[in-house]
Amino acid sequence: MAQSVNITELNLPQLEMLKNQLDQMYVPGKLHDVGHVLIDVGTGYYVEKTAEDAKDFFKRKIDFLTKQMEKIQPALQEKHAMKQAVMEMMSQKIQQLTALGATQTTAKA
Repeated sequence: MAQSVNITELNLPQLEMLKNQLDQMYVPGKLHDVGHVLIDVGTGYYVEKTAEDAKDFFKRKIDFLTKQMEKIQPALQEKHAMKQAVMEMMSQKIQQLTALGATQTTAKA
């Protein structure tokens, strides 16, 4: 749920609490240099690039991730098929044990 807070009315402990409670906080701002952007390249590192270089970076990243997904897709499908086979076998065993238990209960009575 979106939450709006006037941060100028909060003291430091309240700001720290707010920071810890919210995943993202949006504040209004103006860009002084629209030709350059900061890119989060992972593990807390940021790189300054031109807007055009940033587009190229993200295009390469999308291509890399797409190729990685295509590589793991067959293995994922195989594992899913194995899981389905195991689930089916377990279901059959449970039905057999249930039927066997019912037969033994009837025989004792």
